[in-house]
Amino acid sequence: MTEKIVYDTGTMQVMAHFEQMTGAKLKDCILREQQAIFIIEPGYLGKAIGPRGANVRRLEDAMKKKVKMVEFAPELVSFIKNLVYPIDVREVREQDGVVTLVPPDLKARGLLIGRNAQTLRAYEAVIQRFFTIKELKVADYG
Repeated sequence: MTEKIVYDTGTMQVMAHFEQMTGAKLKDCILREQQAIFIIEPGYLGKAIGPRGANVRRLEDAMKKKVKMVEFAPELVSFIKNLVYPIDVREVREQDGVVTLVPPDLKARGLLIGRNAQTLRAYEAVIQRFFTIKELKVADYG
């Protein structure tokens, strides 16, 4: 892990509510303006999502935000693939702290980057909470 993560009271309450509601073990929680990202301990993703996504919908209704659940993986490439799912990534390359995602097509490339690279920077910030990387890039598709 790169640095110690400190939670405010509100985030801790959300995390406690999440674990109580789903019965899944939580590794981390990132609350953003429009979205809540829950990093789930390995093996608990199905329990966290609930039958047919019931827990996701209940959380979205309660929080009035989009909810994304990501299963943690101790290996960088696996974690990145879990994080960007359902967007397909053909390859993940890491060299000198710079991680490059190779999308299969132009649409996937656009989804990974987002408007003004907001999505890409958000992914980068989440990855940096667990792994030491300098930058996250998206290569030309192909």
